[in-house]
Amino acid sequence: MIALAIETATPACAVALEVDEATSEEVLDLERRHTEVLVPGVARLLKAAEVAAGAIERVVVDRGPGLYTGLRVGIATALGLALATGADLVEVTSLEVLAAAAARLGATGELVALVDGRRGEVFAQRYSLEALAALDAPRVVRPEVLAPELAERPALLCGDGARRYREALGAGEVLDLAVPSPAAALELARGRGAVEAVVPLYLREADAVANFSTRTRAT
Repeated sequence: MIALAIETATPACAVALEVDEATSEEVLDLERRHTEVLVPGVARLLKAAEVAAGAIERVVVDRGPGLYTGLRVGIATALGLALATGADLVEVTSLEVLAAAAARLGATGELVALVDGRRGEVFAQRYSLEALAALDAPRVVRPEVLAPELAERPALLCGDGARRYREALGAGEVLDLAVPSPAAALELARGRGAVEAVVPLYLREADAVANFSTRTRAT
């Protein structure tokens, strides 16, 4: 099996390639330059593995929640590759990938995966790591609102949202795991069926739309 995973939900852009169960992974950029680095990064990864693009059998992509522009770039690239190569298109979420990556590191118990949503908010979801099962639905929430829940029901924390709002969250060990791992996404996607199209999991409107709405209400 030759499978490619694309990760663009956070400011980081990362890719992973699996060739006959051997996986290579690379973080291409950490500064929201998804448009500039993603396609050249995929080409470089394929060249290093001596794999032609047409040989890709599965394309796995993170559909969010995460940054609006990054998700659009990642999903559009994944869809284009799948259409061009005939590969299966498989979707995962950023929060479940973080949980899967934590489990790969040997973490146990309950974990709350947190992606920085900007605007003083995080995208959050709680998981059981042993079963790798979601214990609630993904949501957008302010860290100070989440803090009392974590105090009452402690959990491990991971993701760039946990790192940024460590003090506001107030409780829980923060794992050194900020970027949803595309290698973990490849493992998570094994056995999942292909989709015809990927629907981004935004959880809220884009920043540009929100800012326009705010200005409109103010006039």
